[in-house]
Amino acid sequence: MDSFLSMLGFNSRRASSYNPADVAISEGPDIDKPASGNQFACFGAGCFWGVELAYQRVPGVTYTEVGYTQGQLHNPTYEAVCSGDTGHSEVVRLQYNPAEVSYEDLLNVFWNRHDPTTLNRQGGDSGPQYRSGIYYYSPEQERVAKESLANHQKSLSRKIVTEVLPAKKFYKAESYHQQYLSKGGRMGSKQSAAKGCKDSIRCYG
Repeated sequence: MDSFLSMLGFNSRRASSYNPADVAISEGPDIDKPASGNQFACFGAGCFWGVELAYQRVPGVTYTEVGYTQGQLHNPTYEAVCSGDTGHSEVVRLQYNPAEVSYEDLLNVFWNRHDPTTLNRQGGDSGPQYRSGIYYYSPEQERVAKESLANHQKSLSRKIVTEVLPAKKFYKAESYHQQYLSKGGRMGSKQSAAKGCKDSIRCYG
């Protein structure tokens, strides 16, 4: 994913230059509303392309979108987020029908998709935007997330560094990032987003 940056010549904006009013917006709560009968869930687990595809395949997940949250810059771009200066995390925000899939099941996908013990790194991708995070929308999601973390920790020898925080304003990423792997990416090699698909997920630029 970082290979995109080598093709781009943008300068990053430093956190010290941010307008306080814009920071207040970016650090405010996510006030968007899911579709009727659905709930939001939001997860950061490294590069958002592969994480989104994993959730696209989950029965009961009705919609997915990738974007940025937990940062100080209002209306961030991919280039700004990848500078590491904005404080944002790359995330997948999804809508799900709780009558068809539980929040616990969504958390299981999250734990199985990445290594929650590596700080600001997943595989070859490094930087604060790739940190592990669960961003909750209700006290119940907070409770379930923290219980799930504690239970998952029992199976690991290294300490989990996943942050569990209230959901903040979500900024949808640029259109070319959305459903990137199922659309084929730059290489045109589409990967199945069919519900229940168990094919290995290949992440590429």
